[in-house]
Amino acid sequence: MGSLRESRTETSSPEKPLGIRFIEYIRGSALTFRTYQAIVLIVTFLAYASYHATRKTTSIVKSTLDPQSGQLSFSPWLRSHFLGSTNQTQKKQSLQSGWAPFDGSDGTALLGEIDLAFLSVYSMGMYFAGHLGDRLDLRIFLTIGMVGTGLFTSLFGAGYWLNIHSFYYFLAIQMFAGLFQSTGWPSVVAVVGNWFGKRKRGLIMGIWNAHTSVGNITGSLVASALLKYGWGWSFVVPGVMIAVIGVTVFLVLPTGPEIVGVDGEEDGLLDSPKKSEDTEPLLNRTPEVKDRPIGFIEAWKIPGVAPFALCLFFSKLVAYTFLYWLPFYISHTAIDGRYLSDETAGTLSTIFDVGGVVGGILAGHISDRLDARAITAASFMYSAIPALFFYRLYGDVSLYVNIALMFAAGLFVNGPYALITTAVSADLGTHSSLNGNSRALATVTAIIDGTGSVGAALGPLLTGYISASSWSNVFTMLMVAALVAGLLLTRLVMAEVAAKIETSRAQAHPSTRLPLV
Repeated sequence: MGSLRESRTETSSPEKPLGIRFIEYIRGSALTFRTYQAIVLIVTFLAYASYHATRKTTSIVKSTLDPQSGQLSFSPWLRSHFLGSTNQTQKKQSLQSGWAPFDGSDGTALLGEIDLAFLSVYSMGMYFAGHLGDRLDLRIFLTIGMVGTGLFTSLFGAGYWLNIHSFYYFLAIQMFAGLFQSTGWPSVVAVVGNWFGKRKRGLIMGIWNAHTSVGNITGSLVASALLKYGWGWSFVVPGVMIAVIGVTVFLVLPTGPEIVGVDGEEDGLLDSPKKSEDTEPLLNRTPEVKDRPIGFIEAWKIPGVAPFALCLFFSKLVAYTFLYWLPFYISHTAIDGRYLSDETAGTLSTIFDVGGVVGGILAGHISDRLDARAITAASFMYSAIPALFFYRLYGDVSLYVNIALMFAAGLFVNGPYALITTAVSADLGTHSSLNGNSRALATVTAIIDGTGSVGAALGPLLTGYISASSWSNVFTMLMVAALVAGLLLTRLVMAEVAAKIETSRAQAHPSTRLPLV
């Protein structure tokens, strides 16, 4: 049975990418382990940045498709002059046109339903994508997802030139786009997890996770710049970009050290499960377990998966509400008595993502230094509550105040989101309870991010309806979600605190340590 399994593993093993073989041929020698690591980080960074660039375009185009929704009823806290300094007649000329069927009185709700369709299929597809990712060649799987995403993103934009006004056309296109987008995250986290061990994983993945914000910023800038030529270009150009990068992934991405014939255990950055110094004993470890993909229910039972997955549900609810509605909110809010154009609002919204880059790196670094993922994530979520409150309350005072508060909101909202979807997912995907099984990364990542994506679908949908009466109610919803996200980690936080206290006591009284058996 063992020999049969070994032969099956060998025959199903992916080949070395063509681009890597070409580089080695030109170079005249094999690449070093760290060179492979650098290639993996760069290629996966570009890959997922392109996913987010295509995802961001919808939020930029919202105000063009549904300009009349700018006449919303606002109900601010404590500040009756929130909109009093500006008359509706002073609003920009671009608010006088739109694109059917989104330019009617129910346009905001329809756009919310489009977001729901995309994110619902995305979240459901995530579970299947993780299951398939642990069983298929991740390089080919990721390439198919990227090219498919580019195709359907472009087809959404094609509605501009084809003069399509059917709501169901755009709905169907977004559902297919969501399905192909679901291949991305489990795949890239699994690949990076294969190449990098747990030591300094939070910092490395915190920096690497900047791809989310870089993708959002790139998508915002590209889509905003192309709006003046017609909103269709805002979809087609990012769609072509992700397809081209998808081909690059196929040519050069090595999905694991074994693909290119290097031993990752010899590198200091890679801590294999067999060399892990976990205090929890690894029972019944056998070589046969190593290559067996785990089941869906089995993955849910890994300690920490459920609370982090539920935390991410509420964390992504907040993050994706900003992702899909922030440019819209900015363009329909008077800042220092003036309304900004759609292009300017889209560009300004990138400050939130800049804060997200800093937040992701900071959360990863802090969690590494403290060796406390739950404490770090919960602290950021609690800090996001006042950040959201002050952005809503004082974001209209001036452009500079808006930028500062938006940066702070992005830092605290995206920090735990980045930490959970990267370092935490990779940690749990190589948890000691798996007995050395390395074929769980994509499944665990898909469960955590898939559950979070359900919240990501719910937030933008609720915003589409709630914002029609008051944006203050939207921000209340976001603050409650941030609070619940932090509370869901309470048990893990208490466990980490208890472990820290126990460690401190052991260090203070070395004689009380139990002898090693």
